[in-house]
Amino acid sequence: MLDPDTPTGWAPGADDEDDPTEDMPLSMRLSIADTLTLGNATCGFMAVYFTTTGILIPHLMGSDESGMARHSAATAVILMLCAAVFDLFDGLVARKLRSSPMGAELDNLSDLISFGLAPAYFVLVYGMVADDAHQRVAAVGAIVVLLAVVLRLARFSCVTLKDGTFQGMPSPFGALTVVSIVLLELPFVATLLAIVGTAWLMVSRVEYPKPRGPLAVAMLSWIVAAMGLLAAWAFDAPGGQLLLQTGCALQLVLGAVIPLFATARRVNNFRGNRRDARAAQLP
Repeated sequence: MLDPDTPTGWAPGADDEDDPTEDMPLSMRLSIADTLTLGNATCGFMAVYFTTTGILIPHLMGSDESGMARHSAATAVILMLCAAVFDLFDGLVARKLRSSPMGAELDNLSDLISFGLAPAYFVLVYGMVADDAHQRVAAVGAIVVLLAVVLRLARFSCVTLKDGTFQGMPSPFGALTVVSIVLLELPFVATLLAIVGTAWLMVSRVEYPKPRGPLAVAMLSWIVAAMGLLAAWAFDAPGGQLLLQTGCALQLVLGAVIPLFATARRVNNFRGNRRDARAAQLP
């Protein structure tokens, strides 16, 4: 028996030309990659939800239950990590299968939620919880992060780069770096400077390699390991705090080392080009 909502004149097994989805505009059909992209956006929104209900609201109500705040913070960060996994796989699936005409727009909008709004909100709440006197400064830092992601995503849509590289720190990597800085609980000024520095790297011209092949596997392994460290920290496992600090410090080291290698490579290429030019001028 056909579903009541099935259009008249269509039956299972009918030719493709009788399929009602053929009348659907091409831009309205979601691909598998688009579904993964929507999972990215959902994770970003839920990260904001847990940051609000588990950290901000208890703080405003004067609650002293640090366990709830720890668990909610870890949940929010794990959701951002899950968003990064979705973002990694939607590109892989789109290349292997197909993507809809609106896939690129969906990806940018989802990235803005998960890697722009969610980490910026995390920074804002951190400033409110850490010290009421730092609220306004933390708000400025949060705005800087958000605007950096907005500018980066807009530039990514307009600029064509050589294959295999990103210009500036990718927004998922930047979001995880910002969150790692907050979780390290450094002095407020150092935390703010590191956050602003990460935002600058996102809009810089520093080249970052795209996560493909072994690099994609390494990134996925790092994300899974980070989830385990956060879970151990959230449930107050023995040594969980040390493991968390180690994982966050590793994220910061990666964020600092990649630009140094990229700069060294550009300098070497520049010197090599000058040598070749001089050699070409010799008789």
